[in-house]
Amino acid sequence: MFNRPQSLQGTASWLVALLLTLCGAPWVQAQAQGLEPWRQALQQTALSAVGQLNKDLGASARVMVELGQADPRLRLAPCLRAEPHLLPGMKLWGRSRIGLRCVEGASRWNVSLPLTVHVFAPALVAVGPLDAGTILSAEHLRLAEVDLAAEQGAVFTDVAALLGRSLGRPVQAGEALRSGSLKQRQWFAAGTQVKVTARGAGFAIAGEGQALGQGLDGQEVRVRFENGRTVTGRAVGEREVEVLL
Repeated sequence: MFNRPQSLQGTASWLVALLLTLCGAPWVQAQAQGLEPWRQALQQTALSAVGQLNKDLGASARVMVELGQADPRLRLAPCLRAEPHLLPGMKLWGRSRIGLRCVEGASRWNVSLPLTVHVFAPALVAVGPLDAGTILSAEHLRLAEVDLAAEQGAVFTDVAALLGRSLGRPVQAGEALRSGSLKQRQWFAAGTQVKVTARGAGFAIAGEGQALGQGLDGQEVRVRFENGRTVTGRAVGEREVEVLL
């Protein structure tokens, strides 16, 4: 039981003590405890989850996991045992999040923390700064290690895949050339006679028809055959459309 003091300073101290008593000791302990005891477990869980990336990308790639800081305003009750867990639908690539839930304690809680997954591998980067509209040549490119997960868009490792392509935006020296850096390639115009290849499990059928729209690389386009039937496929090359069955 607190005895209310008479002085102003004493009153302030008395109020703080009273509030802590009303909120309970767990608030004080949680403030000191934070999430530090589980940082190593969180990091290990994330590393295990992204382990398949190393296998998929090969020996030339290396994966690093960087666990961020919790919101400093976060206040959690003490927990005897907490378990890291992956969040449903959350992709462990670039900026992401990982969960931590208390499974043994006076008060159960479940929080998430920021997580960054870095995937370093060789890719083609710009030798120097390049303006939008630049037609790429071998002299513009070199291989360097980049963080594949730092930005969206596929990177390139084969110089031949970029030769003659035009930049859709400026690129800085050392920046990776990504699919989003390039102007979209047009394989054919509307009205062009195109080859249509329909592919299924173990078979492929080819025919010809007239494109009803322009063929932009990887984009869908409708094609009409002589008998009047139409199909929708993807523009994949010079006057080539692919239909997956």
